[in-house]
Amino acid sequence: MFESLSAKLDSVFKRLKGHGKLTEENIQEALKEVRLALLEADVNFKVVKDFIGSVQQRAIGQEVMASLTPAQQLIKIVKEEMTTLMGGEGQEIHLSGTPPVPIMLVGLHGSGKTTTAAKLARYFQGRKKRPYLVPADVYRPAAIEQLQKLGQELKVDFYRPEPSQKPLEICLKAREVALRGGYDVMLIDTAGRLHIDEVLMLELREIRGTIKPKEILLVADAMTGQDAVNIAKSFNERLLIDGIILTKMDGDARGGAALSMKSVTQKPIKFIGMGEKLDALEVFHPDRMVSRILGMGDVLTLIEKAEAAFDEKKAEELERKIRKDSLTLEDFRDQLQQIRSMGSLESILGMIPGLSKRMKGMGDSGFDEKEIVRVEAIINSMTPKERANAAIINGSRRLRIARGSGTTVQEVNQLLKRYTEARKMMKRFTQMEKKGFGRGRAPFFS
Repeated sequence: MFESLSAKLDSVFKRLKGHGKLTEENIQEALKEVRLALLEADVNFKVVKDFIGSVQQRAIGQEVMASLTPAQQLIKIVKEEMTTLMGGEGQEIHLSGTPPVPIMLVGLHGSGKTTTAAKLARYFQGRKKRPYLVPADVYRPAAIEQLQKLGQELKVDFYRPEPSQKPLEICLKAREVALRGGYDVMLIDTAGRLHIDEVLMLELREIRGTIKPKEILLVADAMTGQDAVNIAKSFNERLLIDGIILTKMDGDARGGAALSMKSVTQKPIKFIGMGEKLDALEVFHPDRMVSRILGMGDVLTLIEKAEAAFDEKKAEELERKIRKDSLTLEDFRDQLQQIRSMGSLESILGMIPGLSKRMKGMGDSGFDEKEIVRVEAIINSMTPKERANAAIINGSRRLRIARGSGTTVQEVNQLLKRYTEARKMMKRFTQMEKKGFGRGRAPFFS
């Protein structure tokens, strides 16, 4: 997502580096290319026109700050205007009101409503709330089964509708159960269609009018590009939505929907789906997203992911092992698994300022996600004794491990060599610390 737009904007700003100051001529030349890059990224034409006008008005005639180059000055303006375009600040769901607070998910068929309902349940679980899932899509039996299966996976309770129940009746009965059960929030997964029609809207308006949800959230597929914006506009006009959840933001769509949604609908994007896993839902922060687009990284989101993924007790135990020089291959694997739980390695490294641009230049020689999978497979093929004491892994053991993990003996040797080198490095750090060169805790493998 946004890779093409990021590359083109980076190219535009690089050309400005040779200029001593911002002039009307070089600004208009740069903004012409920015306009083209945004249109190619599927951003709404009117949104692009207004955005370019705002940037141009601020940039022309403005003195370049002593601490900034002309390119940096324009980047600063573009960043601020793009952040404003996407809503300025992130807006989460606040569960004010009498529990269970109803949240209603709407959208077209295939947009990802059912999975998103489960992702939201997990999100509220993480905030010490008790969610209750309500499958109100009676036209697609698989949707009810899917939501119940996801609920079981999360250990979240859900309403089991009767075959004869209609959507509104399901919602009313589910509310009674949720009230008696002391749940905090009720997540309603409604029906979708392949297109917007009056039958669908009548049903949704009936639920809205009776249940009176705290928020109506439109789930839209970012991969549909400009169509997602038109869908959001239509739903908002007919249903008065409160916010938007964009799914499949980890895909290869051009990203224009995220840049256009707020401006066209005047409704905020509240969450973005970044993968199929149930923890792959992020609160949408416009400023952080703009930083990613402009190649500036996203340190705050990286910190939040790390805090959620890394176990404090395990980190303390790891620190003790580092000091005692007793790190095992089991520890090596555990660190890899914690890093993987934060998301793809590419997405993690892309959040580090400066690294995203370097990664683009690396092409096929960049980071191979499969390498981590191979390392885990090799370690998993070892016996507990081998993981605890790598010194006993002789030639015959290496051959058995390679066969068991579907790798080669050479790859097993490479892993053991890296493990030995890492232990030596940690030992040196410990010795330096004892001599008074400072103290700090870091993941074993990062």
